[in-house]
Amino acid sequence: MAAATGSFAARLGIEHPLIQAPMAGSTPPALVAAVSNAGGLGSLGAGYLEPQAILDQSAQIRRLGDRPHAVGLFVLPDEFEVDMALVAEAREQLDALMADEGLDVRTRLPARWAPRFSEQFAALCEARPAVANFTFGVISPAQLRELHRRDICVIGTATTVAEARVWADAGADAVCVQGAEAGGHRGTFLHRAEDAMIGLFALLPLTVRAMAAHARDIPVIAAGGIMDGRGMLAAEVLGAAASQLGTAFLACPECTAAPAWKQDLPRAGEHHIVITSSFSGRAARGLRNRFVDAMPEPARGLPYPVLNALTAPLRRAAAEAGRGDLLSEWCGQAASLIRPQPAAELVARLIREYHEARPAPVA
Repeated sequence: MAAATGSFAARLGIEHPLIQAPMAGSTPPALVAAVSNAGGLGSLGAGYLEPQAILDQSAQIRRLGDRPHAVGLFVLPDEFEVDMALVAEAREQLDALMADEGLDVRTRLPARWAPRFSEQFAALCEARPAVANFTFGVISPAQLRELHRRDICVIGTATTVAEARVWADAGADAVCVQGAEAGGHRGTFLHRAEDAMIGLFALLPLTVRAMAAHARDIPVIAAGGIMDGRGMLAAEVLGAAASQLGTAFLACPECTAAPAWKQDLPRAGEHHIVITSSFSGRAARGLRNRFVDAMPEPARGLPYPVLNALTAPLRRAAAEAGRGDLLSEWCGQAASLIRPQPAAELVARLIREYHEARPAPVA
């Protein structure tokens, strides 16, 4: 297995089989560059970014170091059909909730519900990172060819073996399997979210077997609940070519997660971490808090990215007020294992643990 992880890391141009997850809104250039400069693969979560911001932040990452990095996008349609009557009802309920909570902010209709994926994709191609990471769906054959023409490695997110096969057939260079333990939005695209809640250490070997049987023997990346080097080694034993960690990096000083969010993670009980669609309209794993419990019913029926856009100003106001109980505090199932420290130090610690956990050779 070690040879497999080494060859995959070498293919990406990194030293360690460690990928920092592209967590949209929480992965500024300073964090991405710190991880990459330490020998892992730093990832810019660009799902919420406008095209120019993708270009600007990619340039910032390069100014901070010349190591490979990834850019992650949400695969979405450019336009959305929206039930405006439901939107109006949801806004009224959300505004009332914020008033009750003492926040002087109200919902508003955005110019667009989300950036146009086609324009984000064009910016990604122009930025030309070493790796492009996609979730929520599969890109088109033409888009995949365009990335390969620019020597950009393509990683697709899957939450089931069937989704992994779709990415493999599409031509992806690697598949990242997102176990049910993973924090943040679920990448599910073939199934209902509740039908794709498969634990990582069951999903991983099943996917590895399926990808080994594919004509191209596609590497598999493990994601979901991995918080230390022991978890990385365990994933490798089950066939992973690399491990992708997100929650582990949320408490790093370079991460832009709200201070209240960072403070709540070490105290998180595993039974208080749940799957909810309350904040964005798409299933995601995070802390169960006041907002999750109080979310008005009309708003719960709105899909992503409509609900995500409506709650955005409320979440910003909550962050400014230090109200973690009203934030989307995304995190994986083992959040309380988080270790606050600079990203480069965390990478070194993870890799040291990874090597120390390896059994000594039998004489």
